[in-house]
Amino acid sequence: MKRKLSLYSVLLVITIICGLLSRSSLIPMPQLISTYAGDTLWAMMLFWIFCCLRPKASTLTVALLTMTFAFCIEFSQLYHANWIDVIRHTRVGALVLGFGFKFSDLICYVVGILIAAVIDVILVHNMHKTYNKSIN
Repeated sequence: MKRKLSLYSVLLVITIICGLLSRSSLIPMPQLISTYAGDTLWAMMLFWIFCCLRPKASTLTVALLTMTFAFCIEFSQLYHANWIDVIRHTRVGALVLGFGFKFSDLICYVVGILIAAVIDVILVHNMHKTYNKSIN
């Protein structure tokens, strides 16, 4: 079953807004959430992007693509050439590439991808049920 681009675009925008809010001081949050929510939501955002890029791919395929990409970005933080550190010190560079490797980020990515994958399975299953009902 093909994913609906409009639905996944909305999920992407909502996740981005939540991620930016998790990094701002606009909404006070408990320390645990403010520490780990951003990385978890970043991985969810990547999952929605891959859902949009590969709408016919299975949830497992999207999850593996997302995990591979997220882990590559995290491990790239062990590399500190001047040119990439200059990029990392920009707002967008910091949000996309991060600064330093943290094992806890890998755990956040796994959690975020698992949450998004569960949501995806539920959505795809419901779209499939709705589609089958409309045929019958």
